[in-house]
Amino acid sequence: MTNIILSGCNGRMGRMISRICGESDDVTIAAGVDVYAVKLDAYPVFASFPEVDTVADAVVDFSNPSALKSILEFCVTKHIPLVLCTTGYSEEQLADIRAASKSVPIFRSFNMSVGINLLTELIKKAVPVLGKNFDVEIIEQHHRTKIDAPSGTAIMLAEAVKEARGAGEFVYDRHSVRQQRGADEIGISSIRGGTIVGEHSVIFAGPDEVIELKHTAYSREVFAQGAVRAAKYMAGIKEPGMYDMSDII
Repeated sequence: MTNIILSGCNGRMGRMISRICGESDDVTIAAGVDVYAVKLDAYPVFASFPEVDTVADAVVDFSNPSALKSILEFCVTKHIPLVLCTTGYSEEQLADIRAASKSVPIFRSFNMSVGINLLTELIKKAVPVLGKNFDVEIIEQHHRTKIDAPSGTAIMLAEAVKEARGAGEFVYDRHSVRQQRGADEIGISSIRGGTIVGEHSVIFAGPDEVIELKHTAYSREVFAQGAVRAAKYMAGIKEPGMYDMSDII
């Protein structure tokens, strides 16, 4: 049985993870941490990490970047693996995460969906096969309330293309420049509307043929399922360092 401490337990994603763990026979929540410190399930809920007196196999964080410092201190002190699902960290915070990973195992991914991370691996295999005769365009779609554009996942996919090619220039806006597409361009376009949970398409456009790799999330539950899977994986990791979904895949 894997015991986890869930940070952000009373948020939307926290509630999903609580339900998934409640229906599982191999993972359970030992304690929750949330600024809204109200007990909604069988496990105890604390307002902050310094208050937590529970032993666990891993910490899963789906809260807010502002909580990072206390989470890192807790995990480093207790020697507990950490799964970071929160996004929007500053460069300074990313440096703190890398520093902490020298003491404890830390899992971090732009997207917790196993499918998206499999898509990333497929991109890395497709690029060298197709070569530079194929232009790459990435189109991401999200709900109308999403603030940032492009999505972090779109950047992750573009980085995968760039890594596999050994070169790449991200182009987000073409309307202001009237010129032919550059050889190393990786186009990234964003769509915002309705209640779209998340859709990412990677288009390889070559001479007389087009190949498209696509992932569609119909529910945020895929991210919660990925977080639980990551927690179970990290519970068995003893070696400090940075880990991501590619290690699981």
